[in-house]
Amino acid sequence: MKYFQEFQYNVIASDVKRKVEAIISGSKPDYTKERLGQLFSMLDITTLSEQDNSESIGILCDKINMLSDSYPELPSPAALCIYPEMVAIVKSKLDNPMVNIASVGGGFPASQTFIEVKKQEVEMAIEEGAEEIDIVLSIGKFQIGLYEEVFNELKQIKNIMGPLHLKVILETGSQHNLSEVRKASMLAMDAGADFIKTSTGKAGTGADLNSFYVMCNAIKDFYEKSGRKTGIKPAGGISTVSNAFEYMAIVENVLGATWIDSEYFRFGVSKLANAVIRSFFKKDDNFSYFN
Repeated sequence: MKYFQEFQYNVIASDVKRKVEAIISGSKPDYTKERLGQLFSMLDITTLSEQDNSESIGILCDKINMLSDSYPELPSPAALCIYPEMVAIVKSKLDNPMVNIASVGGGFPASQTFIEVKKQEVEMAIEEGAEEIDIVLSIGKFQIGLYEEVFNELKQIKNIMGPLHLKVILETGSQHNLSEVRKASMLAMDAGADFIKTSTGKAGTGADLNSFYVMCNAIKDFYEKSGRKTGIKPAGGISTVSNAFEYMAIVENVLGATWIDSEYFRFGVSKLANAVIRSFFKKDDNFSYFN
């Protein structure tokens, strides 16, 4: 825990709310094709349903494979995110080399299992072809102050992954306050997280702008201390282009334009991809490319 003890963690919620409102009110959504394409290139197309199966995942891969033919003006999305059991199917079906294979893992979505199971699940997903892993911070342990244990879990998983991207989900809606969000951000980054992510979308709450602002500031402070850039991924409930632009405005305001890139900024989405396509090609509200 090289840097974790060196930061301040008290966050005043009213200050965060005021600053977020100022950023949003001062930003002007840009619906140009350039900006919409930039947004689309940062999407992690995601399906994490109990109804997922080899047929539905194969159809989704076909949809992504056909994107460049159907919509040659659009860039490729950043990744396809699925359950570990579906990784081999995606590996065999996905033809677009620009789209990474991302898998949830490590006891997703609650992280309430043995570290040995978490590590084995991550190892198996990587063996099947996963290039990125999204795992959940051990929230229960974190909230009773077992920081070193949580840190060591994340460190062990990152050691398994090596250069592959590890995204650590903070489940911000389950944290007690914004100070905990900041502390969880710092702990995950100090353990080696390549991205910190807001939510699973399975806990009843998704991303929110205030927690996201706190996470961005944590990334900024960690970067200034360590020299290491960490990515950020809002996920859960972001279904409109206007809402996505609000998150982009916060990133640009806090971290700068260099973070507006799929290497450091992703959206975990299911419905947002359709909304971007509708805006890009001016299609009606009933249009849906991804089911």
